[in-house]
Amino acid sequence: MDANFLHRLAEVAKQAGRAGGQRLIELRDSFEVSEKGRHDFVTNADIASQQAVFECIQSAFPDHLLMGEEGDNHRPPVDDDAVVWVVDPLDGTTNYLHQFPCFAVSIAAVQASRPVAACIYDPLREHHYWAAAGQGAWLDEEPLRVSSTGQLGDALLSMSLPPQVQPDSPDLLDFLTLVPQCRAIRRTGSAAMNLAWLAAGKIDGYWARQIRPWDVAAGVLLIQEAGGVVSSPLGEPFDLWQANLTAACSPAVHQQMVSRLTR
Repeated sequence: MDANFLHRLAEVAKQAGRAGGQRLIELRDSFEVSEKGRHDFVTNADIASQQAVFECIQSAFPDHLLMGEEGDNHRPPVDDDAVVWVVDPLDGTTNYLHQFPCFAVSIAAVQASRPVAACIYDPLREHHYWAAAGQGAWLDEEPLRVSSTGQLGDALLSMSLPPQVQPDSPDLLDFLTLVPQCRAIRRTGSAAMNLAWLAAGKIDGYWARQIRPWDVAAGVLLIQEAGGVVSSPLGEPFDLWQANLTAACSPAVHQQMVSRLTR
């Protein structure tokens, strides 16, 4: 893909993010909710946001494939040349239900299992965190850069937990291991916003053991384009379709996290 086409993909991702985000704001005080699984919810706002995102993408790229959290197509494309848009129309549904101000629309254009353009849209603050491969990461018109933190002891980390947390959950065991080793750990309830803030230098590291491609596809590109490091939880190459990851602002913090995570 040439640079102009990648930039166009990113522009459409931004437009689609805003379209989905507007639906979330419109329905914020009048949503209906159902339970997908124990402690795992979906609202009509999720569905309306995804429809708005898909319509925006399809109007620009009718031949591209679509993969959304609220749907049945969750398998990667067979053709590596195909572009598939990986979408979480409301990342942070529980926060949205409780009007806790941390949720986002996450959109990534993916080719050959690699995100090439992305946007995480924060509808409450009307912020676009966006990136295109080889063209840097941005917050609206301002360039993003990861923090300069070089030691785990100085790092502010964030994490995700699955909807149901068991006492022996790897994420929980990792928390118990890492919390005395770093400055502090936050769990915000939105993987997308965690990754956007890592790219923006507000946090220094993030990990998740039980996560989905639509939660992280956009954020992975943001971090990479902002100068950060992304891998599997144990330091192996990141696989989008497995999704589980460790991300950090610097190789040193990344290595210190990986060396302590539960094996």
